[in-house]
Amino acid sequence: MSKQQFTIAGSSGKLITIDLITRDKELKPLVIFVHGFKGFKDWGTHHLLADYFADNELNFLKFNFSHNGIGSTEGDNFDDLESFAQNSFSKELFDLGQVITFATSGDKFDKPTAIFLIGHSLGGGIGILQASVDKRIQKLVTWASISSFRNLWSPEQEKAWIANGVLHFVNSRTNQQMPIYSQLLDDLNINSQRLDILAAAKKVSSPFLMIHGEEDTSVSPLHAKEIEKQQVHKNILLIPEADHVFNARHPWNEKDLPYTLKQACQASIAFFKNSN
Repeated sequence: MSKQQFTIAGSSGKLITIDLITRDKELKPLVIFVHGFKGFKDWGTHHLLADYFADNELNFLKFNFSHNGIGSTEGDNFDDLESFAQNSFSKELFDLGQVITFATSGDKFDKPTAIFLIGHSLGGGIGILQASVDKRIQKLVTWASISSFRNLWSPEQEKAWIANGVLHFVNSRTNQQMPIYSQLLDDLNINSQRLDILAAAKKVSSPFLMIHGEEDTSVSPLHAKEIEKQQVHKNILLIPEADHVFNARHPWNEKDLPYTLKQACQASIAFFKNSN
């Protein structure tokens, strides 16, 4: 297995760090993995995900959003909380567009035969928005996707957010209070049509599969069903006994993927390889 690392320019001049995992030098489709809120490319099982897809003839690209709070190219330390505080959904959309442009340019590695996208949680929402306007994405899979960005906080939190100019989200792993400035709300309000996930889902014309854990208490499976209502393809898979991260954890010291996450991988791979 080969791993290459690249950095490219992201939103506001911040860097996007990219890992490309391949098994050999043959031309193949490329899966781009979009992490979620408080996520990062080196979380938990992501290295095993990359190897699993590469072993199944799909090259795999994972990356850190420019404002995800991880300042270094490797690791799990949220050591750039100021960037995290300045993040917005429009910035993440810009970053994803930059990653796709880089991946399809052929500058640093051979141009893939197809671009497939997997978005997890908030990354699923970002993926839906991007796929609704970006024809370079030939297939889309969402894992535990949100159906609205406002599902990430309560109305009471939003009122306090506006009043204080900042809202802190607790990282249960590190116990850090992770700030986000209210400019994220400004972005959501100013660009409300562009950032409407359900409206975007209706516009996604490429093949689209929604996967969700039945035991997800962070983002209810009802979100997937709301997205399904908007989608012409109506492809949804609910995985029994799977939670929001399909029973993975960070750190993950096992050699194998958890069974429910492997189910999500297998379904995604079958969907990507299906010629329909």
